[in-house]
Amino acid sequence: MRLGMLDSAGGVLLVLSLAQCGGVPMESDDEPLATPTGSSDWPMYRGNYAGTGYSGLTEITPSNVNTLTRVWSYSLDRTTSIAGDRGPNSQATPIVVDEVMYLPAADRIVAIEPETGQEIWRHALDEISGAPSRRGVAYWPGDNSVRGRIVFVTGNHLRALEAETGQPALGFGDDGVVEIGVPYNSVPLVYRHIVVIGANTPRGSIGGIGNARAYDVRTGELIWEFDSVAQPGDVGHDTWEGDSWRGRLGANAWPFYFTVDEARGLLYLPLASPIPGYYGGDRAGANLYGNSLVAVNAETGAYVWHFQTIHHDLWDADPPAPPVLFDITRDGSTVPALGITTKSGYLYILNRETGDPIYNIEEKPVSASNVPGEETYPSQPIPVRTPSMARVSYAPEDLVTSEETSAEHAAACSALVESLGEIVNAGPFTPWTFRADGDPLRTTLNFPGGLGGPNWGGAAFDPASGYIFVMSMDVGALGWMVEADDDAVGPYRKETPRSPNFEVELSDVRMPCQKPPWAQLTAVDSRTGDIAWREPLGVTDQLPISKQNTGRPGRAAAIVTASDLLFIASTDDNRFRAIEASTGRELWVKKLDGRGNANPMTYRGADGRQYVAIASTDTLEVYALPD
Repeated sequence: MRLGMLDSAGGVLLVLSLAQCGGVPMESDDEPLATPTGSSDWPMYRGNYAGTGYSGLTEITPSNVNTLTRVWSYSLDRTTSIAGDRGPNSQATPIVVDEVMYLPAADRIVAIEPETGQEIWRHALDEISGAPSRRGVAYWPGDNSVRGRIVFVTGNHLRALEAETGQPALGFGDDGVVEIGVPYNSVPLVYRHIVVIGANTPRGSIGGIGNARAYDVRTGELIWEFDSVAQPGDVGHDTWEGDSWRGRLGANAWPFYFTVDEARGLLYLPLASPIPGYYGGDRAGANLYGNSLVAVNAETGAYVWHFQTIHHDLWDADPPAPPVLFDITRDGSTVPALGITTKSGYLYILNRETGDPIYNIEEKPVSASNVPGEETYPSQPIPVRTPSMARVSYAPEDLVTSEETSAEHAAACSALVESLGEIVNAGPFTPWTFRADGDPLRTTLNFPGGLGGPNWGGAAFDPASGYIFVMSMDVGALGWMVEADDDAVGPYRKETPRSPNFEVELSDVRMPCQKPPWAQLTAVDSRTGDIAWREPLGVTDQLPISKQNTGRPGRAAAIVTASDLLFIASTDDNRFRAIEASTGRELWVKKLDGRGNANPMTYRGADGRQYVAIASTDTLEVYALPD
């Protein structure tokens, strides 16, 4: 599909040709058309419903990737400035469908030529409409009576545009807009005739329904809503003591995207911790479906199975991304599998049909809390075969020294440790220590910290090798519990030092205080559960050259291609990298103009060239081999 230049706010500027439009009605029953999945396109946030981040393209290879060069860019900033605006800080992954790229910018949704970056149409959004999600848009191809649509969110509104023109889809809600109540800040999932969205509940409050919801992509009507806190009669309702479930909020589905098993019609919901997140004395029990992966019927929202990654969470260490879906061949049979990562640092490999572990997971005893009234869950599920993706413990000998980084850094970290008093770490899932007035100074240090481990980028999967690729970081979290003020929500609250993380700032860069590596890219062989390779990802430029390969924090993920390449930005050293997928060897690196805090994507243009795109703070940067 190649369209003319249109502006939905200012009328038609130029109309060229419409050919093979994926949204043009076809002669069939009122069934949704199949979303394009050809290797030339990138039709959804992670490339496919399985969330693998995989592309079958092979033009860019390990032997020529070092010649990759930027061929065009597109500004994601506002078209008109607003006082106090901090810029887009984009986390967007574009989609490409039938030779058209769609993506959000700070104040608009655009369709652009994927070979040149020239706009085809623009749908402007004013301050009343609200800014679009900075993470992406979704595409629906249409059916025999409704043309294709671009679906996205602006806070508490779900919106649909005509894919051909960028005009509001008038049959959807009220002139293309549906009020959704609790906002969602990420990318809707379009599956058949439904649109699935999550919920971003207000920070620090006891309010905010965290339920995932599904709407009809044609009309905007609500189809189903899944209760993220198990209600009376639901599986798991007995994991809440007494009436502690009643009015309990949080446990929200906030991922940047969702995954679905097309063959089985199963949608996977990763759910966060209940609110409040650091004190659970008023919610004894495992607290389902908090911190769980829940499989539901995609068409009805009906519960199918769940796997809880943390019982009675006190760390806000939820599964931040949906699972990646893949198959494993074992003993001559195919096992439908998935891998779900968590901010607690673990990768759980499960049967995606049943939720049963494929590799052994044990309930291991963990330390008990000393906070009055807190009933820490006595055990947590920890994989036996697959090592953690991140650091999950700390001992005094783990403190960085000048041999690993620099004398200045080691001295600053030693001073930080001195200021914390006794450091408390009992391994994975160490509860926050209680400090009463007059108590000696004690501070809990938890790894991998509040940012992960793995974060919202998710995992990638290569069907050729069977490798699962996970980006993770280690930035320890510091804190303790104290008595709360009389007007507080609960009797206890978490406090932190001025800097809540186990790191110091030197030369305008933050450096963790444990020995490197501070971030790693890991390949796990899904056929065995073992680590195939693990490499630090990211450099600390301020250190001596021989010590710079420390790994740097990042939340985004990699994509993988059929030519044995991984592409990843993510890290705060502002690099975009190509990695040999089979070995972890870095093959190409490019310094970006901004932070590549987004998942990349790749596609083939109408000119036959393979392109790779990454959002870099306020600019979409697109790369290809030289002509």
